[in-house]
Parts: sequence; structure tokens; C-alpha cells
Amino acid sequence: MEAKRIRSTFIEFFESKQHQFVPSSPIVVKNDPTLMFTNAGMNQFKDYFLGNEVPKAKRVANSQKCLRVSGKHNDLEEVGVDTYHHTMFEMLGNWSFGDYFKKEAIEWAWELLTTVYQLPKDRLYVSVFGGDKGDQLDRDNEAFDIWKNIVSEDRIIFGSKKDNFWEMGDTGPCGPCSEIHVDLRTDVEREKESGYDLVNNDHPQVIEIWNLVFMQFNRISDGSLKELPAKHVDTGMGFERLVRAVQNKSSNYDTDVFMPFIQAIEKKSGKKYGEDEKTDIAMRVIVDHIRAISFTIADGQLPSNNKAGYVIRRILRRAVRYGYTFLDLQKPFLFELLPLLAENFGEIFPEIAMQQDFISKVIQEEEASFLRTLDNGLKILDQIKLDLKEKNENIIDGKTSFELYDTFGFPLDLTSLIARENGISVDEKGFAIEMEKQKSRSRAAAEHETGDWVMVHEDEGVDFIGYDHLESQSNIIKYRLITDKKGDRFQLVLDKTPFYAESGGQVGDQGWLISGAEKIRVLDTKKENDLIVHFVDKLPSAPEMTFHCKVESEKRRLIINNHTATHLLQAALKQVLGDHVQQKGSLVNDQLLRFDFSHFAKVTDEEIAKIESIVNSKIRANIPLIEQRNVPIEEAKNQGAMALFGEKYGEFVRVITFDKNFSVELCGGIHVPSTGVIGFFKIVSEGSVASGVRRIEAITADAAESFLNAQLNLVKDLQEMLKNPKDLKKSVEALLKERNELKKEVEVLQNRQTGALKEELLEKAISIDGMNCVFAQISVPSADALKKLSFEIKNELGNALVVLAADIEGKPQIAVTIDEALIASKGLNAGNMVRELAKEIGGGGGGQPFFATAGGKNLGGLPSVIQKAKEMFS
Repeated sequence: MEAKRIRSTFIEFFESKQHQFVPSSPIVVKNDPTLMFTNAGMNQFKDYFLGNEVPKAKRVANSQKCLRVSGKHNDLEEVGVDTYHHTMFEMLGNWSFGDYFKKEAIEWAWELLTTVYQLPKDRLYVSVFGGDKGDQLDRDNEAFDIWKNIVSEDRIIFGSKKDNFWEMGDTGPCGPCSEIHVDLRTDVEREKESGYDLVNNDHPQVIEIWNLVFMQFNRISDGSLKELPAKHVDTGMGFERLVRAVQNKSSNYDTDVFMPFIQAIEKKSGKKYGEDEKTDIAMRVIVDHIRAISFTIADGQLPSNNKAGYVIRRILRRAVRYGYTFLDLQKPFLFELLPLLAENFGEIFPEIAMQQDFISKVIQEEEASFLRTLDNGLKILDQIKLDLKEKNENIIDGKTSFELYDTFGFPLDLTSLIARENGISVDEKGFAIEMEKQKSRSRAAAEHETGDWVMVHEDEGVDFIGYDHLESQSNIIKYRLITDKKGDRFQLVLDKTPFYAESGGQVGDQGWLISGAEKIRVLDTKKENDLIVHFVDKLPSAPEMTFHCKVESEKRRLIINNHTATHLLQAALKQVLGDHVQQKGSLVNDQLLRFDFSHFAKVTDEEIAKIESIVNSKIRANIPLIEQRNVPIEEAKNQGAMALFGEKYGEFVRVITFDKNFSVELCGGIHVPSTGVIGFFKIVSEGSVASGVRRIEAITADAAESFLNAQLNLVKDLQEMLKNPKDLKKSVEALLKERNELKKEVEVLQNRQTGALKEELLEKAISIDGMNCVFAQISVPSADALKKLSFEIKNELGNALVVLAADIEGKPQIAVTIDEALIASKGLNAGNMVRELAKEIGGGGGGQPFFATAGGKNLGGLPSVIQKAKEMFS
């Protein structure tokens, strides 16, 4: 059975059991501070388990894109080394929200695996929770009794809390789980040893295939467990492992999920899979990683140097360096796999095919950039080897090897490999210490403590009224303390709120909660999953009271001006640049709007002028807002509403229209009643922020007026400075022309001065051990003049060693120049010399063996530089 059919069979099976199929949510998580990426199928249903939202269906099933790059199950550096762990994987799952429980979940799982997929029953084992003294929990006899009616007891394993008790986090819903394991060893191996003792013991051929979680408890912050009012089922089965079992393969990578990609890499590299362990690992790394990279980019997360973007860049670079090191792929190659990815996954995850060109270009540019970085890293490693040789040492210390890893993407094994080839080694323990330091810093930066929710009023759901009102009379449903690097704050949930929670780029509202004489500032409003959370710096003295809620109206006015202008901007960009323009990020606050979009060229001044003209014409037209709420998603799409990749939309959406022939978008944000309210729109900057992504920053209303007034005042000041000329531009051009002519005259004089200085220095040259040496403290006008002077002296002297300590407009600089013949015959190195001499001026530097420079802070140290240089050769 082909992989595609295995997936569709799972979905069809549970649809026959009255489950509603729910599409995968984006792999990039938004509105959940506890997660960076979707790492399990249950993530999008988290609010159902937490009780924040009522399920739209009591039974659902799906295939969810997941990404795991660290943690208990998976470490990035191990992916590809074994044959059954992945970064990106699909999780097939079925859920019951307060409907069926253990009996149906277990019986249906067994029916699907053995009757539908026809997996041999004698290759399957099951595990159930064996109890835990710490939590005072007995073993799961209910699950055990169900299983023993299906399989013999010698195939049921009682697992520990670690293996058979699932928890969402330190707090929250949790419960015992029952796992199904498959033994994929050969018949000969199975006859020699039972698979019973190999379950949960990291055997590569005896693997977990399906986890059935029975959520029946809630873990509160003091560590204790409470029974949930409703019991739920949450199951997860790794698609890649299921395909391996159904297709009876010894490795996930031997299935048709991965083999088409491995064959493409074989063709590209000229190497065969299965002939060498190192090349096999490299191919597995590449075909695993291309999926993780592509799916996250498709869902809106671009490679970058921080947070989620850094994770994706690190995964991409790991794939590139494996290809570079073990497959001789020294030009960009990953991007060439995109057509194959779109072909294989376009049916279940259409966002790959729809954005194929964009994803391909982003990956290609990232690859090219990293290959340049890799070359630089290799050069730095060469310098490290030279430095060790000079010091008569043979160990690269942990800090240096970690910097190579962290800055240049050099894994420890690559540094160690190159080191061994050169007869040196790496301090691996020191590397591990530096790695742990970084992890500790990351943990400390993210660390926060969250208390349990304290209920004040009965939770009957939250009513957001902020589209129509800026004030309300509200009650606090619940509150909790949160402690992080900002200190102690409180989070409040109101039964009715006019405060907009940060979403879709629009920042959260600020304002006040007022009760009598007490006035509490709302610092921010955010979403946690689908819960609207208000941040305050102190708890009301009487939380049970009814509060008058008031949004800061002036700030809201400026925010919605910028938000509506963002919609107009996107439509104008498409009109001027083309339909390929897609939003890739945005920020809308009261100061400005920032809009990131897909485009692979600089937006020209002429194009910016056209975009501004279109937006301002739509503002002057005073187009009224047409707002449609609770529109069925398919109906909205039929209206031409623009949806964003990477956003999770429900069955019903909100459609915002400003002229149905211009701007129709799905949007949950707040907008002006008509475009004329915006007043004026002005782009203030345009530039690149990532491969294939440009950023425009713009201002509207009050900020635009202030900007234009400032520009007009600047022009007025310039006119006054130039005695109010009739043509300001011509006057400035004349000034620049005069300046350039004077600059040329100064350069002529400086060259004459430098020529005279050269002759003076040549006369002072001394002979030391067959070298013609010049050691001198001088003053020159620029670094270029210093370099030119150094090379001219070297070329005229022959066998030259030149050390010049220069005062350049009050700043110290050193230049060391060495004839190439001396480098070979006497082992001299200008870079090493200048680093040592730079200590005298409180600075540092480097360069090539024949020429190197250094700068510093201590101008008074220049005489010491010359003295020290002379002592080196005395």
C-alpha cells in the first residue's frame, strides 16, 4: 500500500466512526507562549482540553504537521543517525472530547492496524500505565482489562510514568496512556529473542507506533492531580512509522515517503544509498530536513537569527553541511527538491505547491549565503591551526570549537574530523560545557512561573465586543499570577471585553479597569490559544466586583488607521508589483505600520511613488468599510477574500472589504469606518529583511502630518542657509561640485606629502639579518594612505619588513607589511605580529601573512609599538 493510500485510509476509517476530519493547523504556533512549533496533533485542540472553548465536534481526526527538534524524544544532532526519528513528521490522530473513552479507542486502534492495514498480530505489543507511588496512582486496570480481551497477557507490558503517563506540561490536563509497539525484526531474530523485553528500550526495530492517551486528570501548580469533569481521548500515530510497518521496511527512510528524495540526491551527488554509512546519514539528514525547512517557510516562518527562525536556519545549515562534507555538494542543491516535495505532499498540504517558487528561492538564497559562511569558517579553522602550531599546541579549546559551531554552523564532528586530519584534537568536554552554558542562558531568558487560575465568577465564555464598543461593564472570570523577567504581574480573563488581543500583527489594546476610586492600568492584551488575557500590574482589591472597562481610545484610533492602511498597501503592492506578493509578516501599532512581503527585487523609487499614489487615492475616495462576520470559510474564499499562509482559520471567518474590486481580506483586526479617516499615507523605508522578503514601513494620520512638516521645515532651513536661492536643487549641486573639486586638490597635496614621507622613510631603512626594515611613527590622513605608503615602501626596498604606527586624525592605527619572500624563508606572519603590537594601543586586528592592520584606543601607545617592533628583531 502506497503512503498516500495509507494516510487516506486512516482518515476514511475514522470518518466511518463518525469523526469529523479537521485539516492540519500551521506548523508554526501563534498565540501560545508555551510552544514555538506544533509538536503534537493535540496542539490545535488544546483549548478544548483546557476548557477555554467548546468543541465544534465531539469526535475529530486529522493528519497534523509536527516539528520536534529538541526534548525528550528527539535531538536535532541525532536525526538521520538513526532510522526512525525525524524533525518534521506527520501525526495521525483521533480525538474524543467528552464522548467515547478507553474501550472504543483501544478497539478501533486494534481494528485499524490488524484488520484494515493487516499488520501481523504476532508482531504487536501493547503497554499500559503501571501506576506511580509519587502520584498515588494505581495501575490502569481498565485499559488492561480491555486489552486482555484482545491480546494475550504476555503481550501486555506495564509501563512506568515516564513511558505511559502523558502530560501537556508542568500543569494542565494529563492522564495514563496505552502504547502500541511493532516488532519489525526478521523472523529469525524474533525466534531467538522475544520482543517483550525490547519494548521502550530504544531498539531500532521494535518501535512505538501509536499512543492512546486517556485524559482524565488535571495537574495543578502544587503538583497534585484532580479529576477532570469530562474525560477525553487524544491519540497520536507517527505516519512515517506506520508506513514503515505497513510496507514492512527496516527503516522509515526505505519507504516511499522518503525514497523518491533519496533517489534524487543519489542522482545529484553520484553516490549510492546503502554503500557507505556516512553518505547514508547525509542523505537521511537532507531528505528529512528539506521537509522541515519547506513546511515552516510555507507556514510563515522564515530563517533568521533568533527564536523560531534560528531553529529553521540551523536545520537548513545542518542539511547543507552534510551535503557539503559527505556528498561533495558544494553548490546550492536543497531548493531543487521543491518540485518533488510539492508533487508528494501537495494533495494533503497544498500550501507547498501553492508557494513552491517562493520557498525554493528562499532556500536557494539561504544555501548560497551559508556556503559562503562555510568557506569563511574553513579559513578561520586554517588560522586556528596556524596559531596552534606557533604556540606548539595541538588541542582546539572548547570555547573556540563552540564558536565555530554557533557562529559558522560547524558541528563538533566536522571540526574534530578536520582537526584529526591535521594531527590535532578538540576539547570535547570543554565544548559540552559551553553548549550547556548556552542552554542555561536560553532557559533563563525564557523562564517564567505561572500560578494556577483562581476562579472568581462562573466561566460561561468570553464575549469580545471591541469591534463595536470601547467600554463595557465586565466581571473577572478568573485571574492568575505570572512572574518573569518583568517582575510580578497578573493575568485577568473578563466575561465581556472591549480590549482587542494582539493578533494578526495588530498590537493589543491598553486602557483601564475602574471600580469606584480604584483604577487599574491594563498594560497589554494578548491571546493564549483562544483565550483573551489582560495583563495588569496589580490585582484589584475586590476581584469579585463589576468593573468599568475603558480602552485607551486615542491609541486605538491611531492603531486602526495604520491597520486599514496595511490592507490598502497590500492591495497596491499586488497592483504595482504583481500577484506573487504575499504577506509574510506585519506589525501595526499607534506609531507606524510595518509590512513584510514576498518579492525578490528592491522596490524602486518609481514603484514606491505609484504605491503611495494608489493608497492615497483610495483614502481620498473615502471608501466605506464593509464588514461581514461569521461568514462560512468557503463562501469567503468564493468572494475572493485573501487568506494568509500559516494562519489557522475556523469554519466561520470575518471578511473586511474596502471596494470589492480592490481589497477583500480575511481579518480579525479592527478598522476605520471609511478610508478617509486615515488622512494621509507615507512610506518612510523599504528594504530586505530575509531571502525573498522585503519590508515596507509607513506612517499615517498624525505621524504622517508630523513627518511632512519636518521635511518642509528642513527644506526651509536649507533655503535660509543658502540665502533663499530660486532653485534649491541647483544650489546644492553647485556646492557639491565645489566640494569635490576642493577634495581633489586636497588629495593632490596629501599625495605630495605622502611621497615626501616615503622618501624620508626609505632613507631611514636599516638592514637586520638580511631584511630591509622600516620602523616609524607617522601621521597620515587616512587608512588608505597608510596602506598605499606601506606597499610602496615594500616594493621599492625588496626583502622588506615595514612597521608603521600612524596617527590618523587622532586615532591610532598600525600597519605591518612583509615581503612574500621573507614569509617563506623566515616564517614571518604580519597577522600574528600586528595582534601582538596592537596590545600597546589597547586594540586588535589581523589580516594576511603579508599585510595586516590593527586599530586601538590609546594614541599615546604608538611610540611603544615602534619600540616593541624593534625589540622583536634586535
